[in-house]
Amino acid sequence: MGSASRTALATGVAALADARGVTLATGEELLAAARAIDGSSQLRALLADPTLGAEERSALVGRVFGSLGESATRLLGGLAASRWSSPAQLVDGVEEIGIRAIAAAETDTDIVAELFAVERAVAGDAELEFALGSKLAAPAAKAEVVDRLLARQGSAATTAIVRHLVQSPRGRRIGALLRGAAAIVADAAGTLVATVTVAAPLSAEQQRALVADLTERFAREPRVQYLTDPAVLGGVRVRVGDTVIDGTIASRLADLRLRLAG
Repeated sequence: MGSASRTALATGVAALADARGVTLATGEELLAAARAIDGSSQLRALLADPTLGAEERSALVGRVFGSLGESATRLLGGLAASRWSSPAQLVDGVEEIGIRAIAAAETDTDIVAELFAVERAVAGDAELEFALGSKLAAPAAKAEVVDRLLARQGSAATTAIVRHLVQSPRGRRIGALLRGAAAIVADAAGTLVATVTVAAPLSAEQQRALVADLTERFAREPRVQYLTDPAVLGGVRVRVGDTVIDGTIASRLADLRLRLAG
């Protein structure tokens, strides 16, 4: 994300923190707005056009999205008034604020854990992964699959987020979409998401030690998702955002092969 977009997003996060009356519906409206903006190249260009004044861009939001609630209108107007590095990053920003709004409104729900569960379900079912990730399937059809999947075990908050993601992938795979949303929700709560890949499940003591190490390293409590992959042979691979700590045997063997080949 460009520097202008990072500043604009930080402004949007601060505005959300100060906003009153934010509800699940506020987040859903922002996510719907993100899809609408993404679906119109003209609207994307206008809302991210630096030659238009901030008041003009904010007023455009009022005209186009007049049916939004007061909180969503104010937040979206503020995002449009900010300067973004590109139209695509404006869409990303509206999406993130929408997800953060849902997280802020639904603090009693463990959205991160539910997103982890959805990711595991998708990764373990090729047909489900295809149904949610296919470029050929209609967005509404994919949303219906999500409704059926989460009808019994998913909260309204998680369902709203996943419904949006499958309708607006924007070139991202379903696993990356879910991990990205989980990271946003975790960050909103002052934590972080760590994906840990191991050859065999860790013991409770090993998990506690790993969590303690990650907390010290990143100065935040980690929400850990454990993945089992026999191909790593042994050791642990940890991914936190763009940071990868690879202590697996497979990685060490690969490094050794490269040194021997060189």
